[in-house]
Amino acid sequence: MLRSAPTAPPIPETPAVSSRPAFAFDNSYVRALEGAYVAWKPAAAPAPKLLRLNRGLADELGLDPDALASPEGLAVLAGNTVPDGAQPIAQAYAGHQFGGFSPQLGDGRALLLGEVIDRRGERRDIAFKGSGRTPFSRGGDGKAALGPVLREYLMGEAMHALGIPTTRVLAAVATGEPVFRETVLPGALLARVAASHLRVGTFEFFAAREDGAMLRRLADYAIARHDPALADRDDRYLGLLEAVAERQAALVAQWVSVGFIHGVMNTDNMTISGETIDYGPCAFMEAYDPAAVFSSIDTQGRYAFGNQPRIARWNLARFAEALLPLLHEDGTTALALATGVIDAFPARFHAHWLQRMRAKLGIGTPPREGPAAADPRATDDQALIDDFLSLLQAQTVDFTRAFRHLADAAGGDDRPLRSLFTDEAALSGWLARWRARLEACDDGVGSGDEVGQCSGEADGRAAARARAMRACNPLYLPRNHLVEEALAAAVEHDDLGPFERLLAAVEQPFDARADADPYAAPAPRTFTACYRTYCGT
Repeated sequence: MLRSAPTAPPIPETPAVSSRPAFAFDNSYVRALEGAYVAWKPAAAPAPKLLRLNRGLADELGLDPDALASPEGLAVLAGNTVPDGAQPIAQAYAGHQFGGFSPQLGDGRALLLGEVIDRRGERRDIAFKGSGRTPFSRGGDGKAALGPVLREYLMGEAMHALGIPTTRVLAAVATGEPVFRETVLPGALLARVAASHLRVGTFEFFAAREDGAMLRRLADYAIARHDPALADRDDRYLGLLEAVAERQAALVAQWVSVGFIHGVMNTDNMTISGETIDYGPCAFMEAYDPAAVFSSIDTQGRYAFGNQPRIARWNLARFAEALLPLLHEDGTTALALATGVIDAFPARFHAHWLQRMRAKLGIGTPPREGPAAADPRATDDQALIDDFLSLLQAQTVDFTRAFRHLADAAGGDDRPLRSLFTDEAALSGWLARWRARLEACDDGVGSGDEVGQCSGEADGRAAARARAMRACNPLYLPRNHLVEEALAAAVEHDDLGPFERLLAAVEQPFDARADADPYAAPAPRTFTACYRTYCGT
């Protein structure tokens, strides 16, 4: 169980007024999991300033954006006022970090403020990040710098616009105090919204302590929150493992399909909900390279772009290990059940990946009932996809632009795509095979795909396919050089203009706009060659 913690620091109270924003908190984690957290309060921000309020997200949560933007709302978002119904806590968890196990990590600079039920009836966490020291801070200051706070806001909204499950930032607030890293930086904090903050590391925390009762309570809570249909099953804990495996397989396939590199896939950063969490040393790949790494701390390439599916499976194995006492009373049987799920993960991932890559190439898939073996084109389509990726890698072609211009080629214009390649002959050979596959699709051999690439009358098939491909191949991403320019302007010049303009572009990633052309261009190769990202929130 948790060691005793020092008394939480007092915070100044703002007098209650009628304009204070109302949160309908319903804090199930606090009620159900005593012993999995420490009650704590955020540190006060001496001179808070609201930098960005996510009004759309506030509305989703059933909150009043105008009240949040008021002085009383700012006091709440800065941690200076604990709103009625909130029960701020620092959550306990462990984690494997770069393969090494830390039995106690926990919220060292974060606090779960409480939970609300959103307009869709879904439970959402509202948490602070950068709100000061907690009992889990391990000597850190618990604060956050402005740049990483804005990065998390930007990345979360970009991923959300791409349709990828993610945590999101409700508000970014400047604290008015410096934080000390390699240099002195302006401080900030954010309010993060998540389906939950349950992690693989949360389960590892109690498994490492051999606290079977608490482990069972945690698993039952996770099922009730994320997989209620499993609650009455005798094998509900195996069902939970399978459900998490499915969500993570789908999530990582989505990452890979847009060139996203998480950068720090530790088990404390793998959610049970299947949401992307922790935008520290993340980046989007430009020239296609499975070995691409940008994180300054990933010196061995453990979390390289192409390793992400393998690491997801490794993390899932750690989750399975934590659940073993719940899977079956017989250890051998429990291990066999867990192993079955872990061994099936590559096929789960591949099915999601193949579906997404087919959509990106505009090739339909035959409707099928029964096992995956009923898909007669899977092998040929796999080869077609692999060969295109090999062309991109061999000629250092930008991943995002290549797929976007492939949609132009589907519409009848090869020129934008050909302009990316130095060896057009190799591309021409691949395009001939691709077009043959499209013709088979148009003939009905591979129709029925859910995104409808092969729909439309004969005279409009090419245009319909191109539109569908553009709807799943983004044009605007938070490219690394643009992110750094936006953050530098905010940190060094107190100028949020570049951040706002980049945010506006990535919030509509699929729709071409003339005024957003600069946001579609890759970085100079000299920038990408030496670019590094850092864990610095």
